[in-house]
Amino acid sequence: MLVIIGWVVVTICVFGSFILGGGHILALLQPFEFMCIFGAAIGAFVVSNPPKTLRACAKAVPSCFKNTDFSKTKFLQLIALLFELLQKSRQEGLLALEADVNDPEASPIFSKYPTIKEDPHLLEFINDYLRMMLSGNLNVLEIQELMDNELQTHHDEALIPATAIQRIADALPAFGIVAAVMGVVHTMGSVGAPPKVLGEMVAAALVGTFLGILLGYGFVGPLASLLEAKAQENAKPYECVRSVLLASMSGYSPTVAVEFGRKVLFSTDRPSFEELEDAVRATKEPPVSATGLPDATPTPA
Repeated sequence: MLVIIGWVVVTICVFGSFILGGGHILALLQPFEFMCIFGAAIGAFVVSNPPKTLRACAKAVPSCFKNTDFSKTKFLQLIALLFELLQKSRQEGLLALEADVNDPEASPIFSKYPTIKEDPHLLEFINDYLRMMLSGNLNVLEIQELMDNELQTHHDEALIPATAIQRIADALPAFGIVAAVMGVVHTMGSVGAPPKVLGEMVAAALVGTFLGILLGYGFVGPLASLLEAKAQENAKPYECVRSVLLASMSGYSPTVAVEFGRKVLFSTDRPSFEELEDAVRATKEPPVSATGLPDATPTPA
């Protein structure tokens, strides 16, 4: 929604100032200039990117018009899930997590956190490294290096659409100049025309430069910047999981380990210490029976 609002503000301010300054808006309606700029930009975009990048861009652009997937509430659920998994491994041993990791759909722990369970990539990331912890064949430094490499790959892949769109934004002013030059060439070929006609032709040529710069810096470029910001936001859940699991492997208790994960989050999404404490405490409370009273069923030894 903010993207549309921003585009509307740009359009109103640019064209509104032109009209209020005495300009004629019809002079800016040059369909052939639009065709030259947009056609060249789309063609160059297709030529310069492989099919997988084109598909990634087609998938990423609609996300600009949606809110981010993760909020403070979802981060609390993620941290609470990690705490519960680590607490279970601390009390019952790492092998107790094998059933949860191998079949998260049937896991009573994962079932308590549907927003995390419905994110297949994040769920796979958590389970993959829990399996490595269960195997016991890798130490902390080896898993840390593996996580860093995967997160770097994830970040590079997430930035592909933003990079591709930014390149087109940088090229749009140049395509505007191409349209303007073609208009000047057409004007020079009509030197014998009346001054009024020549003036209209020169104005039409200059519209090409105007449109190229406006589209590049007012519309497409900001979209690429937004995609880059979203890529950074989408990496935070993985960085949170990384910090928590590495802290646990380093010997910290689950209560302290989840603090490592909380600290890597952006301040706007980071739960407070009290909010995290409440979420962690909720995982320790006994299940509630249908009568509304704590379930007195003894837990197996």
